[in-house]
Amino acid sequence: MKRNAISIFALIAVMLTAFAVDAGAQKKELIPVDFDRVKSVTSNPESRYYFPKLLKSYISFSYNKFEREDMRNLYYGYMFQEDYNPYRQSQYADKVEEYIYKKELTREECDSLEYYANLSLKDNMFDFEQLEFFAYALKAKKKYARYEVFKKNIHLLLSAIMTSGDGTKEHPWVVNSPMHEYDIVNYLGFKAVDHEALDDGIDYVKVEKRDDSKAEGFYFDVKKMIEEGSRKGFE
Repeated sequence: MKRNAISIFALIAVMLTAFAVDAGAQKKELIPVDFDRVKSVTSNPESRYYFPKLLKSYISFSYNKFEREDMRNLYYGYMFQEDYNPYRQSQYADKVEEYIYKKELTREECDSLEYYANLSLKDNMFDFEQLEFFAYALKAKKKYARYEVFKKNIHLLLSAIMTSGDGTKEHPWVVNSPMHEYDIVNYLGFKAVDHEALDDGIDYVKVEKRDDSKAEGFYFDVKKMIEEGSRKGFE
């Protein structure tokens, strides 16, 4: 079987650059998360944002009607679901790891990457890494329509998180998983070098200095994540 000419790392690097530029533009808008409202609308069967409705659209790839507010309520509303686990990791993630370190993939390997990334997302639907790998497989296999859907999905997810704050101590970004702290840092083009859990449910991620930025680190609000995770038995 002829090997694909596209390097998995090259394509994902291009994707990350595009998402980082978009994220940088989005972060100027600040929409604080009202968890009381999120809980109310995602638990109301009559609401547009009723969690089972949003989830059905999300997992059936019906993103064409999804807007940022839909994604925000899906992302933050997930914390109030009984199967919420902020530390969830898919058993299939290791399968994906077998392929991502290869410079090029065969068609069969792209099929496997798509298959296992999809299974991983069924376990953890907000896993940025698996979203990227699944999108890579779709594009490599020339499934451009579904690739565009996933690209939009990642943009919406990033926007949902990054409009919750601006990464400062006064307005930290609100996340439902500790891994998303590193995802946001990566998307902004920074490298995390240290992590510190501060008081009052605030995390600080120190980043490697860049010549084109004065940023030394970013703040994340994990209060609700810890509260709901603890309520469900996860420490």
